[in-house]
Amino acid sequence: MKQPKTLSQKSSSSSESKVPAIGKESVAWHKKYGGKLGTYSKVPLKDAHDYSLAYTPGVAQVSLELARDPKLASVLSLKKNSLAVISDGSKVLGLGNLGAYGAIPVMEGKCVLFKELGSIDAFPICIQTQDVDEIISIIRNISPVFGAINLEDIKAPNCFKVEAALQDLGIPVFHDDQHGTAIVTYAALLNAARVAKKPFSSLRVCINGAGAAGNAITKMLLGKGLPASAPRVKEVIICDSKGIIHSGRADLDMDKRELAALTNPKGKKGVLADAIQGMDAFIGVSVANQVSEAMVRSMADRAIVLAMANPTPEIMPDAAKRGGAFVVGTGRSDYPNQVNNALAFPGIFRGAMDAGATHITPHMELAAAQALAGMVSNPTPEKILPALSDRRVAEVVAAAVRAAVKK
Repeated sequence: MKQPKTLSQKSSSSSESKVPAIGKESVAWHKKYGGKLGTYSKVPLKDAHDYSLAYTPGVAQVSLELARDPKLASVLSLKKNSLAVISDGSKVLGLGNLGAYGAIPVMEGKCVLFKELGSIDAFPICIQTQDVDEIISIIRNISPVFGAINLEDIKAPNCFKVEAALQDLGIPVFHDDQHGTAIVTYAALLNAARVAKKPFSSLRVCINGAGAAGNAITKMLLGKGLPASAPRVKEVIICDSKGIIHSGRADLDMDKRELAALTNPKGKKGVLADAIQGMDAFIGVSVANQVSEAMVRSMADRAIVLAMANPTPEIMPDAAKRGGAFVVGTGRSDYPNQVNNALAFPGIFRGAMDAGATHITPHMELAAAQALAGMVSNPTPEKILPALSDRRVAEVVAAAVRAAVKK
């Protein structure tokens, strides 16, 4: 089938001089190491007997055991601790459709984080198709070797369809751009509300971006699928590139119609500037430079701004502060309050795989979010989440997920 044209195939007016310094350094760094990921053997190969155990003739019996009982793969093979990070490259970071090759460095980097933070053996699989049925078929057919599947950087609504179709694999299949982002955002907002001295249940939230992340954040903040006791916000208004989502819009697809039914109870219409007025919190999962100082100024007192577009947020932190924001977070590591799904996914998968979970449920996601928030006992405007460099995070989240699986 004809493949969609990716950004890498289109002409670009960007010159070498426009590449940021960190980007140039990263290219040179990746060239030096030939990428970031390698493999290693867990077993010794010192003599003929070791070779006989690892390969022929001894391995034949292991093959017969697995053919007889595939469940033994989690005991006798790498499946016990292996994970695939899978992308079609259709929505890479905030860069758009870069295709399979453009996705490789990001998926490879994510695998390094899985190993470093969660001790999980992860491998990048970048698929040279953006056909939903093909993606589903490929993943289904490679799944025997993996103990979990992390879907990444697949555009909406395809990501929803792929994730839903693979829930019968018997291993966790989790689209991190949706749920990982929602978990960390929920945790950030729990603590930001404490800092702003506002009850979580009183928060009125404006979200910009109705793709994978915006969809999942909205549902989690409103408690969809969560226990009745879970904290939830009072109201959400969500915008896409055409403005406020409301039930009267004729251009909404099925997923956005669902969002319209959940949000905007007063039927507000207009653009982002209209949606953000009087709101307690703004959450950005869209593109750069969508919010002005004046728009922040129109928000409620002690406003919370989590502008998470990467690499350039919807509004830069200094501009948000000038507009009167009380707590500001971004997706970047060079500002306080980095709201990044890397705080969630290593621990979530570690806990789920350790517990032998076949799915990652909303209860497990809530447990992860509350554990993350709980790591900062006294949040401040400059610290609402633990740092990515805090090596305790993955184990704290994993323990919470394991406990949630056992309930």
